[in-house]
Amino acid sequence: MARPLRILVASPAYWPAHAFGGPVVVLRELVSRLVARGHEVDVLTTTLQDVGEQPARRTSRAVVDGARVTYLSTPLRYRWMGVTPTLPAELARRGRPDVAHVVGFRDPVSTGVAAWYRLRGVPYVFEPVGMFRPRLRKVALKRAFDATLTRGVARGARLVIVSSPGEGDDVVSGGVDPARVRIRGNGFPEPPPCEMDDALEGVVPSGAPVVLYVGRIAAEKGVEFLLEAARRLPEAHVVLAGPDDRHGTMRAIEAARADPATRGRVHLLPPSPGPPFHLYRRADVFVLASGGENFGLVAAEAASVGTPVVVSDRSGVATAFGPGEALVVPYEKEATIAAIDRVLSDEGLRRSLAEGARRAAERSTWDTVVDRQLELYAEALGQRLC
Repeated sequence: MARPLRILVASPAYWPAHAFGGPVVVLRELVSRLVARGHEVDVLTTTLQDVGEQPARRTSRAVVDGARVTYLSTPLRYRWMGVTPTLPAELARRGRPDVAHVVGFRDPVSTGVAAWYRLRGVPYVFEPVGMFRPRLRKVALKRAFDATLTRGVARGARLVIVSSPGEGDDVVSGGVDPARVRIRGNGFPEPPPCEMDDALEGVVPSGAPVVLYVGRIAAEKGVEFLLEAARRLPEAHVVLAGPDDRHGTMRAIEAARADPATRGRVHLLPPSPGPPFHLYRRADVFVLASGGENFGLVAAEAASVGTPVVVSDRSGVATAFGPGEALVVPYEKEATIAAIDRVLSDEGLRRSLAEGARRAAERSTWDTVVDRQLELYAEALGQRLC
């Protein structure tokens, strides 16, 4: 690109709000690496930190990884949607960025920033991070929002950025012109050096096979498939690490922990402030049996340390794995349990999947992702990369 860019990033949550899952981690990686390449990045977000915590009512500012982050006063919220009354004043006092990057959908921050810059002719790209297709809760209300308050977000964007072909299909089926849809993908992380301590010492007996899930404890994540795997595979210990998303899934976990058939073999751990590489390394298999993920960063994190991965074909990250690099299965209980059983019972398969996982991680680097993102900014601006 001919010169450093002034980039405004808008998101309903930002670091350290890691409880909101992969999109926050991905966005931090992207922003920090854009800064490292000499670009000036400002982030506008809410003060949301967790689903169960009240956000701060005062605006605060911080420098995070070299980016200027403004956490806007958030006196009201509903789940991940924070109401930020000072957003218009904040935008008015800022200079005009070269390009804006709107992340998220149906929340006041992304909707407000997109509308503000659309009316002022500032080019922006829109990244819905898996939220574009209405699903799970209040689908009728989401469709009403899409037909009224948020209908201009995608229409006004120069480009709509998705992380997988499946997410691209979702936005096109939702009415976005396919000529404006671009796949960027996400990178696999660079893990820290291996620690020798057993991450599950005192939780799981030494040498016991571990089936790991990391992420929000939520509906359509396939958690119930893992609980059934614990019932059918009497030697296996299922470890679940993440925040309760209040979908009711936690009740099934507590029931399994009390059930004599699985008591002592279903373990619930709190979320960690960063990727839990210590858990990935201890696991015999990592499972993301989700019914819908625009990407699924946790599977990439597990693969980066050579943990065998089982992932559903409804997770965008599945397309980042080549043959022999992961077991990709339908979003279905029997298929998931059979895949887990195969990995746990076949040492040769575990070794080959571990090697394949590392190959996938070495191929999908964050440097490549940032190169692609800069190409997309240049396209949105009608420029060419030098």
